[in-house]
Formats: sequence, structure tokens, C-alpha cells
Amino acid sequence: MKQTRPSDRYVPGPPPSPWDEIAPGLWMGGHYWTDPAGELRPAVVSDEFDLVISLFTRTGHGPGPRAEHVVEQMPDAELTAAQLRTVQRLARTAGLALDSGLTTLVRCHSGYNRSGLVVAQCLVDRGLAPAEAIALVRRHRSPQALHNETFTSYLTTGLDTAALLVGLDPLA
Repeated sequence: MKQTRPSDRYVPGPPPSPWDEIAPGLWMGGHYWTDPAGELRPAVVSDEFDLVISLFTRTGHGPGPRAEHVVEQMPDAELTAAQLRTVQRLARTAGLALDSGLTTLVRCHSGYNRSGLVVAQCLVDRGLAPAEAIALVRRHRSPQALHNETFTSYLTTGLDTAALLVGLDPLA
């Protein structure tokens, strides 16, 4: 499997819960969490959610057969213009699910950056300023959420503008 998390930067350990509700019906989580004894545990989704958006996957982590599962793997690193457009599409998908009354989980490896980017963009699409969306994610998930400064820059710049700027790079 292709590595989706860079090994050369600080990555905090998984948070103390498998997933957390960021806004009504909109949950953010990971594939791993840390129990009260400090042990790493798998976060296995069964049928707690109607829609699960996975930006990282592992066999055996669900979801169950009742949930719709959307998988779009992407790195926890600088994104291409196409990947930024995917983030926008996934944020719209989450927003439409919420509008339909569906509970939605957006998850990545630990539930900090990739899931935070999609959840925060969904909140921006729903009317929050980027700084408010980032603060809400950090308040409800973890102060470590969205510690990838590139992702917070994408949000504050705006994903449309970020995609245009990244698309100017001849190496992208």
C-alpha cells in the first residue's frame, strides 16, 4: 500500500476517542484511537453512521453493510489541484448527506488532518469562516487536529484559489 502519511514530521498519537461529533450529524475520526490506558486501539465502524468517507483505509475497519462508503485515499501532505478538487467534492457530499438527515463520519488514519480538511471545508461550505471551522474542529476533535499547516493554509486561502495556485506548479 502506498504511504499516505509522511514519516519526516511530527505526528501526534491517535486521540482518546475513535470519532467525535464536530457539528450535528457530522463526525470526524480515524482508524485508530488511544484508550485510557494509553493503548492503541482500532476504530472499527459498524452501522453507527449512514455515510462514511474514508481518506485512508484498512481492512477490517468497516463500515458495516448498512452504511454507504466513499473511499478517496490521499496523502497527509501537499495536495495536487485534483486532490483539492476531491476535497471539495467530498465536503459537498458530506453537506448533502447532512441536509438529508444522514449521520456522516469523515475519517483518515488518526482523525486529525485529512478528515479535518474535509470536515472544515464542509463547515465553510455551510457558512462558517475558515478560522471558525478550524477552531470548531480543534475544539470538538482535538487541539492537535489540523496540525498540518499546509491544510490550514488551503482553508484560509480558499480551496478554489489553492487549487488554481497549486495547478500553476509545472511539477504538479
